[in-house]
Amino acid sequence: MSGTILGCIADDFTGATDIAGLLARSGVRVSLRIGVPDTPPKTTSAFEVIALKSRTAPVQKAIDETRSALAWLRDAGARRFYWKYCSTFDSTADGNIGPVAEALMGDLGTDQTIYCPAFPENGRSIFMGNLFVGQQPLAESPMRDHPLTPMRDSNLMRLLAPQVRGRVGLIDRLTVAQGAQSLQDALAQHRAEGIAHVVVDAVASSDLVIIATACRDMPLMTGGSAVAMPLPALYLANGLLSDDAPKRPHHTLPDATIILSGSCSAMTNAQASAYIATGAPSYQLDPLTLAERGTQEVIDWLAAQDLAQAPLVYATADPASVNAAQAKVGAVELGALIENTLAHCATAARDAGARRIIVAGGETSGAVTRALGVAQLDIGTEIAPGVPWTFCISDGVQIALALKSGNFGGEDFFTDAQTRLDAS
Repeated sequence: MSGTILGCIADDFTGATDIAGLLARSGVRVSLRIGVPDTPPKTTSAFEVIALKSRTAPVQKAIDETRSALAWLRDAGARRFYWKYCSTFDSTADGNIGPVAEALMGDLGTDQTIYCPAFPENGRSIFMGNLFVGQQPLAESPMRDHPLTPMRDSNLMRLLAPQVRGRVGLIDRLTVAQGAQSLQDALAQHRAEGIAHVVVDAVASSDLVIIATACRDMPLMTGGSAVAMPLPALYLANGLLSDDAPKRPHHTLPDATIILSGSCSAMTNAQASAYIATGAPSYQLDPLTLAERGTQEVIDWLAAQDLAQAPLVYATADPASVNAAQAKVGAVELGALIENTLAHCATAARDAGARRIIVAGGETSGAVTRALGVAQLDIGTEIAPGVPWTFCISDGVQIALALKSGNFGGEDFFTDAQTRLDAS
C-alpha cells in the first residue's frame, strides 16, 4: 500500500522532530510540516508529522489548531493518528493534553486512547502511573521548577483527570509485561467499564514494543515519541507499509554553523557549559540589557564571528536567575524577548552564510523556524535519541536544522551534533 499511513501531531517543534527522528530510524522518508499547511495535501510521505506551537496555548486555541492538523492529515490519507506531547507531560491541571486528546477522539469517533509519555532510552519511565525522570519522580526532578509548566505531581492519572470529561484508568507494568494480548484484554476491560483515557506503564524499551503492538490499530494513540518508534516495523509486517517506500534523504552542506540556546533546563545548562569549556566563541544574552537596548549588540557580535568556529548565543541560566529576570520583565515578556532575539540571530547567521543551525529549546525552535520561513523539513540522521538533523529550504538556500528539546542529549551535544552531520 502507498500514501500516508501515520499522521502525527506534536505540540511543539522539538517534540515534532523528536517523533520524526524516531520514525526515521526505520530508514523511510519522514516529512515534518511546520504548522498546518495552507494548501491541500499533494505529495506526502508514509509518515507525516505536523508541528504546532500549542503546548502552553489556551485550551481552545490548542484544540482548534490540533483539529485543523487532524483534518489535513486525514485528507492526506492517514489511517492512524498520534498526538505527541512531552515525555515529561508538561501540562498542569489547566493544561491542554487531555482536552486535545478528547477532541481528537471525538473527530475520529473513538471511545478510548492511551497515554504513554515514557522514553526509557532518555530516562523517562512510568511505573504504577507515576512518571520518573531518571531515578527521580517527576515532581522531584528539575521539571518541578519549569518556568511555564512547573510539574508538582508525578502521578499521570491525577494530572490528567482534571483535564478530561471521561474516566481515567491505569494499565500497570505487570500487565504490560505479560504481552500484547494481555494489554489488549486490559484495554477491552477498561472500555467495558467506560474508561476512555488509559495511562499505560512502561519502564523498558521492550515495553514500548508490546504497547505499540497491542495499540497499533487504534485510531488514536497519544504519548511521548518513543512508543511510536516500533510502529514502522509493525506496519511493514502487516502490509500497511510498502518495502519500496521512499527512503530517508542524505545532504552535504558547508560547515558554517550557529548554535542558539534558549532552554533553561538542567541538561541544556550543562551542555552550554561543556561547549563553552571547549573554547568555542559564546555570547550570553542578558534579558534586562535586551529589554533596555534591543538586539543590536548581539547582532554586531555575531557579525564579527567566524561561523566555521560554530559560535554559541545562549540565554541558558539557572532557575534563580530566570526567576529574578521574570520578576523584572515578566515571564511571558521574557520568553518572547529571548525567542525573538535568537530568531533574529538565526536569520542574521543564515544571511552571513551559516548552513547548519543548532537550536536548544522548544519555544526557541518554534521562533527560529518561523523566522527562517521554514514550512517543511526532511528528517535526517539522529544526533541523540529523539533529536535528528533536519533539512529544509530557507530564503532559497538549503540549510540543516537541529531542534533539541531542552532535556535531551548528553553534555557534549553541541559538539556531537556537528560531528554527527559530517559523519552521516
